[in-house]
Formats: sequence, structure tokens, C-alpha cells
Amino acid sequence: MKPVLYCATTNAAKVKEFRAALEAHYDVRQLPDIDGIPPPEETGATFEENAALKAVYYSGFRGDPVFADDSGLEVDALGGAPGVYSARFAGEHANDADNNRLVLERMAGALDRTARFVCVIALAHQGKVTGSFRGVVEGVLLEEPRGPHGFGYDPLFHYPPFGCSFGEAELARKGEVSHRGQALRALRDHLDKLAAV
Repeated sequence: MKPVLYCATTNAAKVKEFRAALEAHYDVRQLPDIDGIPPPEETGATFEENAALKAVYYSGFRGDPVFADDSGLEVDALGGAPGVYSARFAGEHANDADNNRLVLERMAGALDRTARFVCVIALAHQGKVTGSFRGVVEGVLLEEPRGPHGFGYDPLFHYPPFGCSFGEAELARKGEVSHRGQALRALRDHLDKLAAV
């Protein structure tokens, strides 16, 4: 039987990616009753700070280790925006389409379209961070969304080695190179080493 690992997110698409990356080793489950837990205010200035505060907060509701991620898109021509505000770039209740639209509006006429996805996963146990894992993938912003897969800014993010957007790439293929895939593998390696001790 695989050990259970709890994730602190209400984002179903993220849970799917977590499970795809970790299911060979761990039984990844959402924190029980997470939908009924008021989310913490994400006051951090960096992905590391926000991931840590979420992991610490949610670990207080469970005796087991809990991990949380903070991730987003950094666009060079926008000074690194939307960054930590990626999920709410177009407003607190914005959806993916709203956020994508605003990024494209801000990028109108921009020649430099370099961008990157960043993901930081923090692992916490009983209110203390026990590990932090970072992944980064470089790409180029398209001028319009492409592809039915993924979520967030995936349809706008062109990954040159694939010759397509993350929205056009299948989940398993994307996971091999994505920011979240990198961070999840680092988390898995960390947990495997602890289990081997």
C-alpha cells in the first residue's frame, strides 16, 4: 500500500497534475474538508513565501505532512508580472480566460515575448516547513491561446522544444518538463530519501 500524501489545494487541475507526477510512489489526496476551510490570505511577495504560508496554515488541520504550491507566470516585458498574482491578475474573482485576456492586452505590440512558469512547493508538518522545492520552465508568449489542454496560462505559453503550447501538449508530456513537474519530482525525491533512512 502506497503512503498517503495530502495536498492543500481546491484546484482540481492541480490535483490531477500532482497525482500524475506522484501516483507511482504516493496516494495523493486533497486535504479532507478543504472546501470548508477558509483559505489563508496570500500576503507573500514571492512564490516561496506564499507556498510556505499555505502549507503551514493547512498543516494545522492535519497531523500528517501537507504540501501546497504557489505558481505562476512571469513575463519579462511586464516586469515579471503577473507573478504571484497570476491566479487573480484580472481581479479577485477572475477566471483563466479573464487572466489570459488581460495578459494579451498588456502585451499588445511587445517584441520581447519571453516568459517563464515558476512553481514552488512547500511541505509542512504541524505548522513548520520541512522542505521547499522550486521548478522553472522557459518559453515564449503566443499572441492567442492555443490548445484544449492544461489550465491557467498554458494555452498562451509556447514551449520551443515541443513546438507547441502547453495547452496543446498532453498532460504526461507537459509534466516531463513543466515547472510543476520539476518541483513535484524534487518533492518526491526528498520524501523517498526520508523514507529510506
